[in-house]
Order: sequence, then C-alpha cells, then structure tokens
Amino acid sequence: MIVSSDALVGYRGAVTMVDGAFDPIHAGHVAYFEAAAGLGLPVLCNVSSDTYVARKHRPLLLQVERAVVIDAFRFVAYTHLAQGSTDDVLRELRPRYYAKGADWRDRLPDEEVATCVEHGIEIVYLDTVLASSTALLDRYASNG
Repeated sequence: MIVSSDALVGYRGAVTMVDGAFDPIHAGHVAYFEAAAGLGLPVLCNVSSDTYVARKHRPLLLQVERAVVIDAFRFVAYTHLAQGSTDDVLRELRPRYYAKGADWRDRLPDEEVATCVEHGIEIVYLDTVLASSTALLDRYASNG
C-alpha cells in the first residue's frame, strides 16, 4: 500500500522503516526487505526522490515507478514516496526500527542518528549487502 506523507504519523512506533533509491532494484534489496521484515513489524519502504537519484546518475525509473515495483514485494507492507530528506521522514514517522545495510554502519548522517536518539528509534544494521546499484550500473556501462 502506498501511503502519503500525511498518513505517516498513523504508523508511529508500529513499523520498521527501510529507505533508499532502489535504482536499479536488485536481489540485494530483496534480501534487505526480507531481513527488515524479520524484525517482526510491517516494513515501510521510503523511496528516495528522483532529485536524489539524479545526484548519482540519471534515474532509470521514476520515483513513482520504483514505488509501484517495491510495493509489490511481499516483504514490504507500506511504500512512501519521499518528498524531503530521510531525516524529515524519520521525524514524522518515528518508526520502531530504522533498518539500514551494514555498509551504513559509521556512515549514517549525524542528523539521522540524532533524530533516532531523540525519538527512541532503534537503528538496526542488517548484514544483507549482496550487491549495489552503483556496481550494477558500472558493470552495465563497462559491457556496453
């Protein structure tokens, strides 16, 4: 189910939030969603904006297209199209858990960590890094 920003407050403390660009989506993301679901709460996936993706590469799929694809995964209960920063979403949603890949340990932005501490959001690092969208794009470019 795709949820609006206005609806986030209704999920406070009741979900595990995952987030990212997911462009391109790959098997590592599926493992990330599955591990997040294993924490025992419904998973809400916060999908980054096209502007964010464009800082890395031209988007392969528009944000709304990425959201529709992610929303079809069985491990994701709710999908949200980010309009601002991840920190903004964390402040509004206040999930029980904020799940990130283990590659984010010691790299999570300070403001996100501070928001989690302020609102009692537990940060959980999941060891599910199987691939990266950047690596897939690099591999594709070198074979093209």
